[in-house]
Amino acid sequence: MTPPPPRPGRGRRRPAQAFDAALDDAELVTARAALAQGRWQSARTLLAHTDDWDRRGHRATVLAREPYTAAWAREWLLAEPDAADATLLLALAQVHRALRGKEKPDGARGACARAAALAPDDPTPWLGLLLLERALGTEDEVVRVFDMVRGRYADHHHAHHLMVARLAERHPEAGPDPLHEVYDFANWAAEQAPADSALAVLPVIAHAERYRVLALAGHEPADPAASGHWTGRRARLVMKAAFDWWLEWEQDGHPRRLVDLNFLAHAKSCEGRGAEAAALFHRIGPHATPAPWSYPDRDPYPAFQAARAAALGTA
Repeated sequence: MTPPPPRPGRGRRRPAQAFDAALDDAELVTARAALAQGRWQSARTLLAHTDDWDRRGHRATVLAREPYTAAWAREWLLAEPDAADATLLLALAQVHRALRGKEKPDGARGACARAAALAPDDPTPWLGLLLLERALGTEDEVVRVFDMVRGRYADHHHAHHLMVARLAERHPEAGPDPLHEVYDFANWAAEQAPADSALAVLPVIAHAERYRVLALAGHEPADPAASGHWTGRRARLVMKAAFDWWLEWEQDGHPRRLVDLNFLAHAKSCEGRGAEAAALFHRIGPHATPAPWSYPDRDPYPAFQAARAAALGTA
């Protein structure tokens, strides 16, 4: 028997210093608050009117993170048994439950397969499966699922970030290696993308993810600002190219641009380029993200605040 959904009530209040995965998407925040109160119709309307694949992936995964989402998605399916968006939201909610150890992974995998069957052109069910396999799957399975996402939308932002994070974890024992495969992958993806694609920043993401792995393995200091990882010639070229791209294109409308801005600000802070970091912090505003400020194993909010204060000259 399906357990009853939580009783409608006031949404959980979020601490002022909490990281909000919704970033600056006001419509998403509104729909999430309504879903917390059992009004799944707002999520239905939001997803129905989201036809940009990056934005759809962002909105669906953020809604699915909440602990009440699975119950209300099942309520939605009782009202509309063939609703593809309800099936998607339930599948992604099951993925997050599996990642928290609250559900068996195979159940989440099956749910993603059902969502994919109802919407064959949508990369979002495969994004959900990639979230799962990035944490729990074999390398072959991660590559297979990534290819399924990319086959539906070649420039999928979130999927490329997940792939970079997984690739960066290969061979931590090798230590610093400028020829590591994660750099090749990031450069290849950036070169394949259109000139205005946010994937231009992917080499910076790869550099940060590799630092995380090397620091956890003891090959780099725990303080990224004290690491030469950010000041070598290759690192400087990568970060300059990404910053110059941002100055030219900026991508104000991209739903996950603030993720990139946090990675760029982190890189420029570690490089000691305070003026460039300050410009990025101004754009970020209050929308900090846990990664990469938590790398390798730090409390991310104080790390963000300290870097921001130093860049803005208020330390």
